[in-house]
Amino acid sequence: MSKKVYNKLVRDKIPEIIEADGKKAKTIILNNHDYVEELIKKLGEEYEEFKADRNIEELADIQEVLLA
Repeated sequence: MSKKVYNKLVRDKIPEIIEADGKKAKTIILNNHDYVEELIKKLGEEYEEFKADRNIEELADIQEVLLA
């Protein structure tokens, strides 16, 4: 059995979806410093996606990160 490692911030109830599929999901709660660092990385990713696609959905993803 292969193991997938995502190392990403969780949204959209992904761990629950994984577990509903009969698999195990391991999560950790980040301290404030690490959480902010991950949000900064995520903001960069979303910005790059918006630059490439220039669509409203990508802009909404940026807003979601800013409001997190």
